[in-house]
Amino acid sequence: MKKALKITFLLPIIFLLFSCEDVIEIDLKESEPRLVIDASIQWIKGTQGNLQFIRLTTTAPYYQDEVPAVTNAEVQIRDEQGEVYVFYHTEDGYYQITDFKPVVGMQYQLSVVYNDQLYMATERLAPVVDIDFVEQTSGGGFAGDEIEIKAYYTDPADEENFYMFSFEEERTIFEIYEDQFNNGNQIFGYYSDEDIEPGDEIFIEMAGISRAYYEYLFVLRAQIGTNSGGPFETKPATLKGNIVNQTNQENYPLGYFRLSEVATTTYVVD
Repeated sequence: MKKALKITFLLPIIFLLFSCEDVIEIDLKESEPRLVIDASIQWIKGTQGNLQFIRLTTTAPYYQDEVPAVTNAEVQIRDEQGEVYVFYHTEDGYYQITDFKPVVGMQYQLSVVYNDQLYMATERLAPVVDIDFVEQTSGGGFAGDEIEIKAYYTDPADEENFYMFSFEEERTIFEIYEDQFNNGNQIFGYYSDEDIEPGDEIFIEMAGISRAYYEYLFVLRAQIGTNSGGPFETKPATLKGNIVNQTNQENYPLGYFRLSEVATTTYVVD
């Protein structure tokens, strides 16, 4: 695949301004599309958790804006007691179910059949504690003058727990935590941004996650933080999730299958 990048140089010459245009042809290797499985099952506290979605897409060339949706796959989840939940395609690669039964600690197995290949993953539904309260202070940022939001929770003692926080305002910020050094203590998820202003409404989610998913997100965050993108950047190592192609392991998918209990709250900035 060839793409043209146009670089324009403007050179002032006494009273005359003129421009010249060079066209650089870049050959980008285009690999075969891979299946991308976004299978995040979230059971928000206070709800039945029966309505769930899984999205299937494929990878696309670097310069393609649209994400190709997969609409002809077979998607199901089976719990450890043998009950099967079939997801049906609705639109744009989203597969939906309206009678899912989430159980904390239950093991579930995801199965996706696409292009005559079987993709599978197994995971347990991770529990989460409640959010105790939200506190606002004003010592955030490098200069110490930004509003900061702290969502406090009490970590269960004598357990290994992992958490993912999301703080949603005009954009969504994700943070991950583990309890190695604060097991059994009251601690907090943290959010600060220079654009936070009084009256802003911030939606906070705290999800319980597995150790494996925590480690996956840890590596993913490191890759995103060190790779600014662009055709000339060094390509990071491909990060594989817990979903395995049982038919052809070389044709591995991208994405992750995880199940989380989720605590939520909304905070209005003072």
